[in-house]
Amino acid sequence: MATFAYEALNSSGKAQKGSIEATSSEDAIKKIKEQGFFPTSVREQKAAKKQGEPGAAAAPKKKKKSGFSFGGVSTKHLTVFTRQLSTLQDAGLPLLRSLQILEEQQKPGKLKSVLLEVCEDVEGGMSLSEAMAKHPRAFDRLYTKMVAAGEVGGVLDIILQRLADFMEKAQRLKRKVVGAMVYPVVVMTVAIGIVLFIMLFIVPKFKEIFAEFGVTMPAITSFLINSSSWLAGTMPGQSFPGAIIIIGLPILLFVAWKVARRAGPGRAFTDRMLLMVPLIGGLIRKTVIAKFTRTLGTLINAGVPILEAIAITRDTSGNAVYEKALNKVHDSIREGETFAQPLRESKVCDPIVVNMIEVGEETGDMDSMLMKVADNYDEEVDVAVGSLVKLIEPLLVLFLGVVVGGIVIAMFLPLISIIEKLQSGGV
Repeated sequence: MATFAYEALNSSGKAQKGSIEATSSEDAIKKIKEQGFFPTSVREQKAAKKQGEPGAAAAPKKKKKSGFSFGGVSTKHLTVFTRQLSTLQDAGLPLLRSLQILEEQQKPGKLKSVLLEVCEDVEGGMSLSEAMAKHPRAFDRLYTKMVAAGEVGGVLDIILQRLADFMEKAQRLKRKVVGAMVYPVVVMTVAIGIVLFIMLFIVPKFKEIFAEFGVTMPAITSFLINSSSWLAGTMPGQSFPGAIIIIGLPILLFVAWKVARRAGPGRAFTDRMLLMVPLIGGLIRKTVIAKFTRTLGTLINAGVPILEAIAITRDTSGNAVYEKALNKVHDSIREGETFAQPLRESKVCDPIVVNMIEVGEETGDMDSMLMKVADNYDEEVDVAVGSLVKLIEPLLVLFLGVVVGGIVIAMFLPLISIIEKLQSGGV
């Protein structure tokens, strides 16, 4: 019999470590479950051989220098690496050789440095999931737990393929949402720049002309000229240009937003407020539901224990409101109750989502139901993004028309008085 080291969760969700004797990894998992634990990692402990014996490990190789690198690993590069590793494992190559091949073909950077260390750890006898867990900035908790599940079940190639599919779909969803926001942000930035240029350089010229002709200016023109003077900082008693406030206010608000989200209460408050914003809130809700259902469905399908899967999904949902709801679900399942009921009581998901999850619980097909929900909400996000873009375009045109039109009218009204004076010979 062999000795297997294991990591598991007890009935209260706390991590446990230990070792057990069994004939195989499947037998070890069975014995661990009989003890009332949920195994998350099971690996065979190989007896160390003395130096000089046949098959004894050679002296440790001198480590290669990984070089200096900074920043994180891009999701795109990590997805490509995961897909390639899955292909090499499916082809039957040894894990270490597969990692070495992928490390050698990487360009200098963070991922290459991380893979070099992973190769050294795996070569030293560490499991792949353990080696990857040492680099949380490259391989997050979801990634390492799925790899661990693949190692335990002997289906690492299939798990890596599912993980690559999951990452690609998550990236596609993120690109859709970000892409929808790029257009209005760019247009608004350019529009604000043009308006500031007109107010700072064009309007003062008209002010001089109006003063020279002694024209009585309408209220809208006076407001525009006063606004121009405030932006330029030329109003009596003004200590600094107002343009600094216009430019600095968005930056200040962005910093304040980031600081507020660092604290737990601030993050919970801002996430709840975002969900209440018209149009944007609905899009965020659909995006979060698609993300957490796909994450949970992928983890359950990979064989990760349900409590651990929910904990990982909760921590990677990206929204404090849904984290709170999933925490209630975690506690409910730990106490032997259902998944659907606490989710229904939290009222963060549409009834159709809760009903499909409930059906999945009853039929034992939870992972498939969750993936169907995710696919459905991906399509809804597509529709919502398209509708948002179509709505934003006319609103931007209307906004620019009002602003530019208001400036033109404000400048044109005094010109009429000047022309009338010129025609009547009053000047």
